[in-house]
Amino acid sequence: MGKVRRCARAPVDRLLEIIIDWTGLSKERIELGLPLLIIKGAKGFLACGYVNAATCDKTGEACAIVTGVRSHDDMLAAPVQAVSREASKLSLRVGMTGREALEILR
Repeated sequence: MGKVRRCARAPVDRLLEIIIDWTGLSKERIELGLPLLIIKGAKGFLACGYVNAATCDKTGEACAIVTGVRSHDDMLAAPVQAVSREASKLSLRVGMTGREALEILR
């Protein structure tokens, strides 16, 4: 008999990080050198590092920025690196996860 090969499984906690109710959120992905990623809610948006919080300050928009992500699911677990002034007023802060930010921005 041959060897039994086992399929690698993602850890359960990683799967829980990915599961989210996307109701009320819209996802945008633009293919560039790295993908430009945005998840928009009614109160603002979560974006990858292509977007600058200082620009959002000029336009008065609530945004939180995460970096080092390549998918919308990656954005959920990534720590927020920057927030606009409007996002701060909504209690978003550097260090919270993208998932936490989205729950506020929803």
